[in-house]
Amino acid sequence: MSSVICTDLVKSFGSNVVLRGFSLTVEAGAFVSLLGASGCGKTTALRLVAGLEVPDRGRIAVGERVVCDMADDTFVPPEARHIGMVFQSYAVWPHMNVLENVAYPLRVRGLPRAEREAKTRAILSRVGLDGLEERRPAQLSGGQQQRVALARGLIMEPEVLLLDEPLSNLDAKLRVRLRRDIRSIQQETGFTVLYVTHDQDEALAISDRLVILEAGEILALGTPDELRGHPFLEAEESRP
Repeated sequence: MSSVICTDLVKSFGSNVVLRGFSLTVEAGAFVSLLGASGCGKTTALRLVAGLEVPDRGRIAVGERVVCDMADDTFVPPEARHIGMVFQSYAVWPHMNVLENVAYPLRVRGLPRAEREAKTRAILSRVGLDGLEERRPAQLSGGQQQRVALARGLIMEPEVLLLDEPLSNLDAKLRVRLRRDIRSIQQETGFTVLYVTHDQDEALAISDRLVILEAGEILALGTPDELRGHPFLEAEESRP
C-alpha cells in the first residue's frame, strides 16, 4: 500500500477550469472518498492520479515515487504507476468469460498460465464469484459484472485502487451490499483507496475521510463524524 499526494493540481478542458489548485494527501491504507455534484472535478482528479489525464499544473506522488510533476515534465504512464482502477461502466470484455476477464492483466504481464489461474481463482473467491469462472458477461447480473471489474482491479495487487462511481448503475439494495463488500475487502487487504461518488450516504458509510468538492475546489475535508451536518450535505439531502 502507498500514500497518494496531490499538490496544486490544475486542469482545464478548453476554457472550462475543472480543478483549481487541488491538493490532497491520502495516507497509505486509507479509504478516502471524493464527494460532490456532477461537474465538481472529482472524476478528473481520479483520472489525473491514474495518469489518464495530464494536469496543466501540479505534482502527484504515489508512495515515494513522483509520477507526475509538470514543473519538470515528469509523467509516468498509467501502466507503470501500479494503480488499479474500477470504472462506472463495468468495462468487462463480452467475448471473454469471467476467469479470462480477471486474468487478462496477468496474461499481459506474462505470468505462466498455471500461476495466473491460481491467482485469479483466489481473487474471484475473495469477491464472491466462486463457480462463475466460465460464464460470459451476458450471463451475469449487474452486481456480478461489477465484482468482475473489482477483481480485475485487485488482481495486480496495486499500490492504490481508484474507484469511479462503481455502484451507480446498480439498484439501491445491491449498492448497499456491494459497498460493504468493497470496504470489507479493503480492510482485509489494507490497500489504499480513492473513491469517487455523488452519494453522500455511501461516502459516509464506507470512508475513513471525505473530501467535498465544489467547482473544482475542496470545500471541506474530514472524517464522516466530523462532516455530518455540514451545510453541503444538508443541502444535498434536502433536494427533491
